[in-house]
Amino acid sequence: MTTSATMQNTRLGIWLMIATSVVFASQDGISRHLADNYSVFMVVMIRFWVFALFVLALAARAPGGLRAASRSAMPWVQLVRNLILVAEICVMVLGFVKLGLIEAHAVFACYPLLIAALSGPILGEKVGWRRWTAILVGFIGILIILQPGYAVVSARALVPFLAAAMFAVYGLLTRYVARVDTAPVSFFWTGVVCAVAITPFGLASWSPMAPADWGWMATLCCTAVLGHWLLIRAYAVAEASAIQPFAYLQLVFASGIGITVFGEVLRLNVAIGAGIVVAAGIFTLWRQRVREKSALQA
Repeated sequence: MTTSATMQNTRLGIWLMIATSVVFASQDGISRHLADNYSVFMVVMIRFWVFALFVLALAARAPGGLRAASRSAMPWVQLVRNLILVAEICVMVLGFVKLGLIEAHAVFACYPLLIAALSGPILGEKVGWRRWTAILVGFIGILIILQPGYAVVSARALVPFLAAAMFAVYGLLTRYVARVDTAPVSFFWTGVVCAVAITPFGLASWSPMAPADWGWMATLCCTAVLGHWLLIRAYAVAEASAIQPFAYLQLVFASGIGITVFGEVLRLNVAIGAGIVVAAGIFTLWRQRVREKSALQA
């Protein structure tokens, strides 16, 4: 009976993660369209304004209200964590504009490998030789994507790698602060801190937006809220280690949007390199799951 329920929950979590990947890929496509014509800061600012309102509304309806949602045991870590996040989103949107959705996502897919590599110095976790091997293989995939021996690697090609590094640090700090803060508290800090941090830059780069683009902006805000809601639901019904590999489908969906909407081309080296990176990342996630299960059984 318990096994059946668990399987059902895991199955639901997988479908929710797939839906999350579709929504986030759509969000990335809209972000690229808007950032082609307007300031990245302005686009990200409006997105986080709506997200902050959503977070505040959730917190106000929760037990304890805004006071409970804002009470963090590690306020400085929460602050740094979310400053890194908003900067990472700006950098990644810039990567969409400079490189396109396909190549930006292909490089960004290495972030689980960076999380594994940095989990030692930041969280004090032990990284075994198998995961170090997967990390090395994954970075070989990155080199295949960037082709450093074939041509000079441009600075813009390193933009999504910087975003991946920042997102990895954000993810590790999220795990670190989760030791003392609940998920609703971290969610509240994400919405509020990111909105406040990006506002001065967004207002300084404000420009009039065409009516049609306001429609796309509204859609972007809706996808941001829906995507995070789906992600929360996915983690609520299934173990993160079981469903996290399906987040890689965002690369597939974003690539489809890049090809069909923006006329991007999937180069052979990018396809091969991305495949290697994804395979290494999935192996790393699997090894983490095995390690967690062994620790529980010990």
